[in-house]
Order: sequence, then structure tokens, then C-alpha cells
Amino acid sequence: MLELNRIYHGDCLNLLKNIKESSIDLILSDIPYGISYDKWDVIHSNTNSSLLGHSEAQLKAGKIFKNRGKPLNGWSESDKKIPQEYYNWCLQWAGDWFNVLKPGASVFVFAGRRMTHRCISALEDKGFIFKDMIAWNKTKAPHRAQRISCVFDRREDTYNSQKWEGWKVGNLRPIFEPILWLMKPYKVGGTIADNLIDNELGAWNEEILAKYGQLPNNLISISSNKNDTGLHPTQKPLSLMELLIELTTKPNQIVLDPFCGSGTTLLAAKNLDRKFIGIEKEKEYYDIASSRIISKDSISNNIQNELFKNL
Repeated sequence: MLELNRIYHGDCLNLLKNIKESSIDLILSDIPYGISYDKWDVIHSNTNSSLLGHSEAQLKAGKIFKNRGKPLNGWSESDKKIPQEYYNWCLQWAGDWFNVLKPGASVFVFAGRRMTHRCISALEDKGFIFKDMIAWNKTKAPHRAQRISCVFDRREDTYNSQKWEGWKVGNLRPIFEPILWLMKPYKVGGTIADNLIDNELGAWNEEILAKYGQLPNNLISISSNKNDTGLHPTQKPLSLMELLIELTTKPNQIVLDPFCGSGTTLLAAKNLDRKFIGIEKEKEYYDIASSRIISKDSISNNIQNELFKNL
């Protein structure tokens, strides 16, 4: 069995089997989006030599757009299978998530806009109830939509460059990300009040939203600060993870992150006196997450030592 307050290096598809059934109070995870952002985000078999390559323009754009993903229309007919493959991948772990959670426990999943519906369907098909979708307003985001006139300019096609002036290819600025909120069903015929007595789960704490300057709406506006960047390409704000943990759990309850990346969820849980289990497949990010937790322990010990000195 996996021990509490530890980070494990490995594939959650294997390690989740070693977590006791109905023992976890919350799963909070920023899962791969399946949009070929990087090698760990390629959740499909339809690859070719161009995938994750780069152009000179991408190199000039810096780290944000360093790799080439697949165009929405795909490069071949087989690319149309990517959403189905992502759904099948979600099914591989969704059942284990269901098994390890207590009745009434929440799941918060950061999922990409393009594949959100596939993730929801997989979790529902394994027994979860889709409770809500929270829109996380990041307040700022990079924009990569290219002017189509630039394409025609490179072709020296002045007519079409002028004809399509002001038009762009790509998406609107991605200022929000969906946070999927699901719940493991509690006893049929019971109530949330009954489940709170049995499992201390199922409700949410409105006062926590006010603590973080939010209204009781399904729109949360939290920006990243300088400490929330640089450790992982999809790193989330620590305060956002703390809000979600406090919203649905109490101290000493257990938070699981099966795709823990640089460990922000685990650090948030530790800050809030929750127990945690983290799993990360990529060695680079496992090391970073471990380092952050160890650093947190060292800071806490130093503070305690200073307090004892002053007694």
C-alpha cells in the first residue's frame, strides 16, 4: 500500500492499484490534455516526423510555443481517432479513481477545452457524477493566432493578403481553463447530510471562497505570481490549488494527485494540514516535486527551531 505524505515515481496506471479502496477524500489533478503539447502529452498513436518539431517562428516565440502540435484538421484521416484514443486513455485510470475515493468525495480535474467532453464521459462511464464545470479565469494568457495575411505575404499573394486583412487562424486568447468537478456517489436513498456524518464529505465550504476573494460562483479568478512559474510548463497557481482543497476537505483528510507534475497540489495540501499522496511518471518533475516538499519540511523545522530558541 502507498504511504501517506509521499511522492511516488511511476505510472499511476500501476500505482493506483496500491491505494486502499475508499480511503481518499479528494482527487485534485492537472492531467495531460492530450493536445500534444510535449512528449508526455501525446496520448495517441498517430504520430509522424513533424509532431513536436518546431519552426523558426516558434523558436523566436520562446518556451511557450516551442513544439509543433497537430493542426485541428489533422495531417491524415487517422488523426480523427485522437479524441477516441484520449477517451480510452481516461477510461484506464477513471475506474481506479472511483475505487480509491470515499463516497461523496470530490474530484477536480484540469482538462483541456478540446478534450474536456471526453474526460467527463470517461469518468461518468466509470460511475462518477458530473457536478459542475468551474471556469478558471487566468486573467492573462499568451496568444498564438496568426494573421492569415502573413501567410499570403510569404506567398507574395498581395491580392489575398489585402482581401483577408484582419483575419486570423488559430483560437481566441485562452483566458480561461475548465476545472471539471465530479463526485463519487454516496449511498442510494441517503442524503448529503447523512454522508457528512458517515464520511465527512459531500458539501462545500462557502466561507473558503470569500477567504480567497471569490464569490460563490462557478467562475474563479486567480492569477499566477512569480513563484507559480518556471517549474513545469503547465504549472498552476498554488493559491488556486489551496482554494480547491479547502473548498471540499477538512484538515487531516487525504488528497491524491495521480499526475502531480511539479507537486503544487501536494505542497498546497501540506500547507493546509492535509495528508497527501502524489504520483509522477516523468523523472524530471518527480525530482522537482520531491525537492519542493523537502524544502517545505526544512523551512518548517527551521521555524520550529527558532521558536524553541526563544522560549
